[in-house]
Amino acid sequence: QVQLVESGGGLVQAGGSLRLSCVASGSITMLGSMAWYRQTPGEGRDMVATNTIGGSTVYGGSVGGRFTISRDDVKKSVSLQINNLAPEDTAVYYCNADVTYWSNRRYNTGNFWGQGTQVTVAS
Repeated sequence: QVQLVESGGGLVQAGGSLRLSCVASGSITMLGSMAWYRQTPGEGRDMVATNTIGGSTVYGGSVGGRFTISRDDVKKSVSLQINNLAPEDTAVYYCNADVTYWSNRRYNTGNFWGQGTQVTVAS
């Protein structure tokens, strides 16, 4: 079917940068909106950045201009550049995408999540 696989998380010092990547695979015919969310223990998932199929971007209120989302529809990928990391950015970051895919002899649409990648920022 469809899989989203994130990479690029890790342990960084405060003030550093990371680039998270997410690659979609499967019988994908079209990618719609692609987004990044983050989640800390005991909390829900918060949207940090969304890139729509038309190219518009929306950022969550907590990211303060430090996050940049970009997509490559040829590579079926979406990336998140995070600069000037702070300890409060520590979270599991998830990729999310609206996908049209071929299965069971027809086109299907669905919303998919990746497995998450851990970002830990040390002060």
